[in-house]
Amino acid sequence: MTQNNGPPNERKMTSLFERYLTVWVGLCIIGGILLGKVAPDLAKTLDGMSITVNGAPVVSIPIAVCLFFMMYPIMVKIDFASVVKAGKSGKPVFLTLFMNWCVKPFTMYGISLFFLGFLLKSFIGAEEIDLVKLPFGLDLPVGAQHGAGVVVLQEGVKMLQIPLWRSYFAGCILLGIAPCTAMVLVWGYLSRGNDGLTLVMVALNSLTMLVLYGVLGGFLLGVGKLPIPWQALLLSVAIYVALPLVAGYFSRKWIIRARGETWFKEKFLGVLTPVTITALLVTLVLLFSFKGEVITANPLTIIWIAIPLFIQTIFIFALTYGAARGLKLKYEDAAPAAMIGASNHFEVAIATAVMLFGLSSGAALATVVGVLIEVPVMLMLVEFCKRTTSWFHG
Repeated sequence: MTQNNGPPNERKMTSLFERYLTVWVGLCIIGGILLGKVAPDLAKTLDGMSITVNGAPVVSIPIAVCLFFMMYPIMVKIDFASVVKAGKSGKPVFLTLFMNWCVKPFTMYGISLFFLGFLLKSFIGAEEIDLVKLPFGLDLPVGAQHGAGVVVLQEGVKMLQIPLWRSYFAGCILLGIAPCTAMVLVWGYLSRGNDGLTLVMVALNSLTMLVLYGVLGGFLLGVGKLPIPWQALLLSVAIYVALPLVAGYFSRKWIIRARGETWFKEKFLGVLTPVTITALLVTLVLLFSFKGEVITANPLTIIWIAIPLFIQTIFIFALTYGAARGLKLKYEDAAPAAMIGASNHFEVAIATAVMLFGLSSGAALATVVGVLIEVPVMLMLVEFCKRTTSWFHG
């Protein structure tokens, strides 16, 4: 999060990456598509460097490395002492947890199903198919039916053939059950919210995710007639949430004890920033290099995916912001609560989509579209918050 010692109305993003994240993602789309044309086998080769179980690729090693370095800087920022004191925050913490885990996953399910499965289905192509990984630990014969898919043999590897719109739908589900990212610290900061409370809610969401992400993911994917990869969901939580969380917790304690909190915040986190950026951009280039043909064949694909994601973001923000006003929260608490509900933990969503469905899947593409729209939409909501501070008192 960018710090600023001036008055509150001077709060702004000074990081080039934070200010132009949408531009970087756009360049990754172009770069990935060009890479896919120039070296079409590169992404496939890298994705083939996997940890396998029963002959099925489960964890792509290059992607796992990239995504670990995307997640670790988020986790190392968490001050667990603040989490313990979170109970004192009362209503804003309850509101955040309720919206993120009891409301948001199900509204995302409904909104994305309506748009992708009905309203926009003909534009996506009702007969278009996607090939995704078989659920972890599942060994079915070729031709077997599983959920809405059929097991097929693709280049000697068993894959699950599902409707393309359902693959996009799966990516939206994984975004809907992944609330709050490191960027939400920026949105809360820019909206002149309570920075300390924002960090506490980020920490609580990260801890809650350890328990509920796999459960909700398996349930909603199953309801949507998609594979129910319980083992893979739990494995993804362990690798992409628990592992960086544990690494962040212990390294934070060790570094602060050895070098002090000032050095940790001003030096260590600064060194991590370019590493995080590089890991994110490399992952996105790989994703788009593998989906280049789909995008160039139907450039409107990203728009079709973006529509339900945009509507979900606005809806959850409005619902949480309105509830905060009804609960008579202070503006400084209401703004970050609404921002956390509206934003997504796209790092976890991308990681899980890649692990469950594969680097080339429509689900992975859908999670990347979440990154693409997040910055402009959240900046719009920041401005809305600042113009409505008078709605709140105290």
